[in-house]
Amino acid sequence: MSPRIPKHVAIIMDGNGRWAQRRSHPRIFGHIRGASRIRKIVNEADTLGIRALTLYAFSTENWGRPEEEKSLLWKLLIKFLKKEEGELAKNNVRLRVIGEVDRLSPEVRAVLDPAIERLSGNTGLQLTFAVSYGSRKEILRAAEAFARECAEGKRKPEDLDDQLWGNFLWTGDMGELSDVDLVIRTSGEYRVSNFLLWQSAYAEYIFIEKCWPDFAPEDLRRAVETYSNRDRRFGALTPGPKLSALHQELPA
Repeated sequence: MSPRIPKHVAIIMDGNGRWAQRRSHPRIFGHIRGASRIRKIVNEADTLGIRALTLYAFSTENWGRPEEEKSLLWKLLIKFLKKEEGELAKNNVRLRVIGEVDRLSPEVRAVLDPAIERLSGNTGLQLTFAVSYGSRKEILRAAEAFARECAEGKRKPEDLDDQLWGNFLWTGDMGELSDVDLVIRTSGEYRVSNFLLWQSAYAEYIFIEKCWPDFAPEDLRRAVETYSNRDRRFGALTPGPKLSALHQELPA
């Protein structure tokens, strides 16, 4: 039987700095190696039939890192976009970015925005980078936007339900793919780190000891295989014997 493939996989790409430090290299060396893994993982996700892949690239908390490290991360993002846009286009991959995009520098936006626009019509794998992203910020922003529409008379508080709320989140334009099925975190840490808290409410989590620079396509395949063997009940029960049949077995 073929494995059950998650529609939306999200990855917390953790451990670049530790990977480098364990090898007596500067932290930035780990970011360079980590960036080189993205293409292979994107290609493997596409091959497996995953429909949406979200990569946690830079959190709102990461703004507190040293300027040299942040500068390198933005250079790596620009390099990835320039180098890989053609391949993404050939493979029908759509590119999105979620987060406080307005905080990015004009230099980054000058490359990022046109790439998103040029790939916006693609209908294959939906690749999203979470950049300057924090789920609490996303939820607060959504609440503010909904409250504003209520104050303007466009909506009423009782209009709010799960579907409408999802439209106010940064993932709102992803439709049925906005909910995450599988979250993978590398580096052996067991935290969700303020990542897609609403979208991953019923996601399966897999924590991998490898740091991101060592994460390989076969690791993604194994994670998908593990996911396919899990029983996802969404708060309900796995179908079993009918209650009437159980009653017949009870002693009088």
